[in-house]
Amino acid sequence: MPDLGKYAVEVLSAYAVSIGLIVAIVLLSLSRARRVKAELDEIENRRKSRG
Repeated sequence: MPDLGKYAVEVLSAYAVSIGLIVAIVLLSLSRARRVKAELDEIENRRKSRG
């Protein structure tokens, strides 16, 4: 790891926050994708049962 000098805490905390936000966005995206897929499947099943 490179020597970050007196700003090591700030730099590492910025990296940690960034990584945490990226992980949160990915998890929220996956959750929303599952929810939307379930809703679309339900709509499709309703249309099939009518027709």
